[in-house]
Amino acid sequence: MSKSIYIIALTTILLMGSSCQSKDKKPKVNEVKHSGALRTIMSGNIKSVIDLDSLSNKKHFYALGAVEHLKGEIQIFDSKPSNSFVTDSSLQIKDSYNLKAALLVYAEVKEWDSYKTENNTTKEALESTIFELAKSSGINTEKPFPFLLEGTVASLDWHVINWKDGDTVHNHKKHTEAGLNGNLKNSQVQIIGFYSTKHKAVFTHHTTNMHMHFKTDDNAIAGHIDDINLDNELILKLPKQE
Repeated sequence: MSKSIYIIALTTILLMGSSCQSKDKKPKVNEVKHSGALRTIMSGNIKSVIDLDSLSNKKHFYALGAVEHLKGEIQIFDSKPSNSFVTDSSLQIKDSYNLKAALLVYAEVKEWDSYKTENNTTKEALESTIFELAKSSGINTEKPFPFLLEGTVASLDWHVINWKDGDTVHNHKKHTEAGLNGNLKNSQVQIIGFYSTKHKAVFTHHTTNMHMHFKTDDNAIAGHIDDINLDNELILKLPKQE
């Protein structure tokens, strides 16, 4: 083999390798990622696992989670934060990435497909509906996936955690009561959720395959969803499949 042909062949191989590496590094569409775990929090470790600001440049970014030391709730819709905190027994909403999280679940979703939910639906029935629609739409339900809900809820129980400094005994009941909580009736909301059959005690509680946060349309209230009942149809959005 002549020297010039050898150089051309070697260059071609290197370029092909570089192309393969670029493809491998390309982020997967709609891939769900997470930092931290509920089991870790329940064991008493509520320190930061990720700096939210490191994700602030992502587009079409959706996330939910808990602020470090359990001092608030994180909910981000299409790269716009509506994070909630308790200050002097009052609820505050901040549109900032300048915080750290003890738990974060997130995905980048450019496009969504819309579906209608049924009337008079409980949280349990909603969970089943989301699974069946995801499966029929071609989503791999063996992996976690995000979803959105938009519309008027008949009832929604919520809380925003504000954990007492020095308290090392964690349980679900104390988490829902440590801060502010309430019930919405016939309210317009936007909900971000993540569904998984394989992440109990990681980012879903052991009794459910869903973790959901919300904000009201006027952005006055936002936080973690404890229970939900639907009366009218809501619009369910699932990631568009390529």
